[in-house]
Amino acid sequence: MADGRLQGKVAFVTGGGSGIARASARRFAAEGAGVAIAELVEKTGRRTEAELRDAGYEALFVPTDVTDLPAVERAVAATVDRFGCIDVLFNCAGGSLAEDGPVTDVDLAVWGPTMDVNVRGTMHCCRAAIPQMVHAGGGSIVNMTSVCALLGNHPLHVYAAAKGGIVSLTRVLAAQYARDGIRANAIAPGMILTERVRARIDALTDPTGNNPAALAMGFDEHPFAVGEPDDIANIPLFLASDESPLITGAVIPAEGGLSAY
Repeated sequence: MADGRLQGKVAFVTGGGSGIARASARRFAAEGAGVAIAELVEKTGRRTEAELRDAGYEALFVPTDVTDLPAVERAVAATVDRFGCIDVLFNCAGGSLAEDGPVTDVDLAVWGPTMDVNVRGTMHCCRAAIPQMVHAGGGSIVNMTSVCALLGNHPLHVYAAAKGGIVSLTRVLAAQYARDGIRANAIAPGMILTERVRARIDALTDPTGNNPAALAMGFDEHPFAVGEPDDIANIPLFLASDESPLITGAVIPAEGGLSAY
């Protein structure tokens, strides 16, 4: 069997117990990477670890609260102890709160936890993992932003601010660490039907089957804007691999044209 596209590489995947991160961890492992599943929820993290190991892949669950820098540092150290290095950092842990909304109405208590898990968590992982990537001779950082960072009609204003911050962070990472052989890119999905998103849709859908938020975003006019986690997973795989050597500082829209028309 030919070597995989990530053969010999080590990937640190945050939020790897579910959703896009779980699907990506499977793709990374299938392409030859050793995968550290950095996950807050032990049950789901161990589920992904067992799934990969049962398939014959190298995987390690590392308990990780991305909002806690010492916890992230321990997870990175455990990954290096097990695999020897980190070549790929996929910052996928994140999310929004159902209480989010327009800036004039939203409870400001939403700000802290939204910024913590999305922006602070991404920064913590970069802070801990980048020195290991430099030591390894370079690598690839892939951050998860959102279509809401690319357009102005999203109803969740705190989440949009957080994901916009990740776009800017990605660009400065690309500039700062280019001479260390590190590329940094971001992915901006549309509506991906993860477990969390499906639950949110069910809660917001009215008895006639309409979802006002989805209609406001224009999903009815964009047939490619809604997908499954596996539909995204090939994008971080490409950005993590040696097939994308000229791509850095980029934001890859994966939102069915929502930001284009």
